[in-house]
Amino acid sequence: MVSSNKRKIKQNAIWRHILLVICGLLLGINIYLINANNLIGNKLPMPFGYGAAVVLSGSMEPTFSKDDLIIVKKKDSFDIGDIVVYQSNNSLVVHRVVSMDGDMVVTKGDANNIEDASFDKSAIKGVVIGCIPSLGIVVNAIKTPAGTVVVLLCAFLLTELSFRKQKASDDKRIEDIKAEIRRLKEEKEDNDEK
Repeated sequence: MVSSNKRKIKQNAIWRHILLVICGLLLGINIYLINANNLIGNKLPMPFGYGAAVVLSGSMEPTFSKDDLIIVKKKDSFDIGDIVVYQSNNSLVVHRVVSMDGDMVVTKGDANNIEDASFDKSAIKGVVIGCIPSLGIVVNAIKTPAGTVVVLLCAFLLTELSFRKQKASDDKRIEDIKAEIRRLKEEKEDNDEK
């Protein structure tokens, strides 16, 4: 019984720590992304050579749909047919490379009829290496100030509920121990009287 309680206490502590780490990471990533965008003008920061972006339109249908989350890897070289993410002014574009001439690149969305204007390959952030359908909805929600507050509030509530449940369990255990001590004292007094 005691080892079972100790195991539960350890498990609860581990879950609390995991939850707090996840919330800390989400908050830290949001702050990092906001600073990268506002201070540097970088719409797709790529720490460690990888980044993630949300598809904003249907120009890459059927390959990618609006609100898909794409994973992007920074690369120095690109081939015709690669799907790349590049920054055009203050927005990101996810299109397929259709031609290259020296440092100039031309892309086109799979669902578009016309090619994009050519641009310098230095604007390319990276190549798309993966996609998680519809996860962009959640990512965009978390990126908002209200979404960040909701995530932090949920983390706080889950942590608080976990602490309250643990305290109630500890209080019950203490009351059980006190009752056992009273019972043993009464038993000893009865034995001493005899």
